[in-house]
Amino acid sequence: MTLTGGCLCGALRFEIDGPVRMRGLCLCRTCQKVSGGAGNLFVGLEAAAFRYTRGEPRRFARADASDAPAREFCAECGVHVASRSPKAPGGLIVKVGALDDPGAFGKADMVFWTQEKQAFHHLPEDATIFERLPGR
Repeated sequence: MTLTGGCLCGALRFEIDGPVRMRGLCLCRTCQKVSGGAGNLFVGLEAAAFRYTRGEPRRFARADASDAPAREFCAECGVHVASRSPKAPGGLIVKVGALDDPGAFGKADMVFWTQEKQAFHHLPEDATIFERLPGR
């Protein structure tokens, strides 16, 4: 599967050339803050299937948590594009809103951190639900 995407201003572009391993929704407080409240819809894939075709992202990882994911975003417009976790160095998640065709996402198969969800969050039907991350 080949997918393309980028940020709002066009300074950052990417391509995915490989299978999507997971379609997820994260409702942790960090994702709520990054998204403006909604949580984050994402596709999970092998990091080797992803490459930037224009620009280089800025990266941010919380200094107070050694296992915090590094979030990659456009330095110009601030759009969050991807995240990489030290817990899964061979993997990567890409934000659905950054895809050129977000309709290719379909729907989330898994929902994470439901213990932190808000009353306005709605869980997709038939998704596997986790109160936290599996194994935590």
